[in-house]
Amino acid sequence: MLSQAVDRKRCASCEHWCGWRQAGEPGTVIIESETSEGLCQGGGWDNSERRARSACGHWLCWHELGLAPSKA
Repeated sequence: MLSQAVDRKRCASCEHWCGWRQAGEPGTVIIESETSEGLCQGGGWDNSERRARSACGHWLCWHELGLAPSKA
């Protein structure tokens, strides 16, 4: 398991990403590995498989993180 900072605005912490993840310590999200993938739904890569550490200009904070939603 890996921890990734939310402020990096990567897919794992985005509302649109549908891979396995869980909220970690405040300001972090937990993913299985650097190569974890999930489907983007409604974001900049809609209906495409994206790695947890990928990024795009349509990032929106995942609601489970309990942070104020903000866009890139």
